[in-house]
Amino acid sequence: MAKVYVFDHPLIQHKLTYIRDKHTGTKEFRELVEEVATLMAFEITRDLPLEEVEIETPVSRAKAKVIAGKKLGVIPILRAGIGMVDGILKLIPAAKVGHVGLYRDPETLQPVEYYVKLPSDVEERDFIIVDPMLATGGSAVAAIEALKKRGAKSIKFMCLIAAPEGVKAVETAHPDVDIYIAALDERLNDHGYIVPGLGDAGDRLFGTK
Repeated sequence: MAKVYVFDHPLIQHKLTYIRDKHTGTKEFRELVEEVATLMAFEITRDLPLEEVEIETPVSRAKAKVIAGKKLGVIPILRAGIGMVDGILKLIPAAKVGHVGLYRDPETLQPVEYYVKLPSDVEERDFIIVDPMLATGGSAVAAIEALKKRGAKSIKFMCLIAAPEGVKAVETAHPDVDIYIAALDERLNDHGYIVPGLGDAGDRLFGTK
């Protein structure tokens, strides 16, 4: 079964408070989302495998550790997920970035895939799918499915704020995908918004309504 990690780091919680605040402007909101993504990336990469190499310091030769294993890929769900990418790349600049675009069908209310662009070596990478919100879970479930359909074997999902309904949807559809969350909120309202949440992440990131 998927593991769900809720980060309680004081810096993450502090910055998340200002992200939630409706008085936070677009510029500051964007910077805070990026900063929290960096802090979350630090935690989500905790289990990366290491290998030993030999180097020469200014004083002597020494054995030291470098990251081994698979390469990483970061996949934002368009459009709000883009706001988290640069924060992750600050820590992992060699990661490749793909994109998954989804929209909700107005009649069925189900997510429809309209754009997928992934690194060519899909099977060799560990992927982190990012989206600020995990509400109903529909987009997350569809994005994970889009990667699996194209050969991805190792996937994690990372978001700022999640509703219990969204977490359950991802766990049920993809029990092999671990979920990383900065905050697990109370519920969804009748319009599918997370309560208390932060509003529409895309609109707040890009200054649109």
